[in-house]
Amino acid sequence: MPAHRAIRADHTRDTLVVYQAYSDAIADPALAAGRFVPPFSMTRMTWIKPSFLWLMARSNWGTKRGQERILALRLRRSGWEQALSEAVLTAFEPQVHGTRTAWEQAFSQATVHVQWDPERSLAGAKLSHRSIQVGISRHRIHDLVEDWIVDLRDLTPTVRKIRALRDAGKHKEAKRLLPPERAYTVPDGLQRRLGMDRVGRS
Repeated sequence: MPAHRAIRADHTRDTLVVYQAYSDAIADPALAAGRFVPPFSMTRMTWIKPSFLWLMARSNWGTKRGQERILALRLRRSGWEQALSEAVLTAFEPQVHGTRTAWEQAFSQATVHVQWDPERSLAGAKLSHRSIQVGISRHRIHDLVEDWIVDLRDLTPTVRKIRALRDAGKHKEAKRLLPPERAYTVPDGLQRRLGMDRVGRS
């Protein structure tokens, strides 16, 4: 059984993939430039997710308005772990924060937020284990865009193929097209900060 809270992602020794859903107006210029450019906003928080199926549930497989394009962002692991080292959970947890006052103060000053949401199945059902979602504030957006992202890729055609197979009841064929995700272990010092379960080092 998967750990209740553990990061699962498509990753290599140096990089990790997260997913986001955008409109054509944001996705097309970004893909053409190889980086995020206007009208992508550098002044608001953006949430990145290493769970492909969580984003599929959130965007209804790229069919929600303004979420039609699914992009894979390959990040430097150093940037990803920098973000996690600054993260504060979006909800108070005594075993992590000690007191509610301490959490409130940390949360108000945080440049990165983290929350754990139920992982999803191919059919969109909520599973018992959790998937991480990381909110990058306007104070860190420039680092994400200019330094942490090393590649942008359009997964929209693949998403449509998987959705069509799933809707046709061809779940085995659909699962073969899913991006690979395996346990990603952050440095030991971050596990308590993120309220994570301990998992073996990858």
